[in-house]
Amino acid sequence: MADDISAANSEQQANTGQLAIQKIYVKDLSFEAPNTPAVFTEKLNPAVDIHFSNETLELGEKQHEVALSVTVTVKQEERTIYLVEVKQAGIFTIDGFSSEHLSAILATACPNILFPYAREVVSDIVTKGGFPQILLAPVNFDVLYAQELQRQQQAESNPSTH
Repeated sequence: MADDISAANSEQQANTGQLAIQKIYVKDLSFEAPNTPAVFTEKLNPAVDIHFSNETLELGEKQHEVALSVTVTVKQEERTIYLVEVKQAGIFTIDGFSSEHLSAILATACPNILFPYAREVVSDIVTKGGFPQILLAPVNFDVLYAQELQRQQQAESNPSTH
């Protein structure tokens, strides 16, 4: 019975962490279509390049700002058709997690919350720019975080000899 109580207490402690959204907002937004209006008269078969990055800022005890940056570049050969950069941010209260879990939450759970907002901003601004709607596919931030951790571990175990 004592084992059951300790297991229940351990499980309860593991489940006490909380993540709460305080605010979600667009921190920065840029749209460029340098080759308009000529591109509107051409038949295009553009290449789309999408990049993501994530920044965190500790605002105080238990409060963090997470900013997800999404950059979409659409080119026809070497010529830019349009470029969208959005920094979608949120303020989150995160409490009751170990520092290891906190890092993972800031890199995965928070961007997962922010991504649909960023996707909507990108789609809206592209349409307002006169181009066909672009819908960004879902992103697995857990996989991206795991890849980044692996890259960091490899960099630490193989220091450069410069």
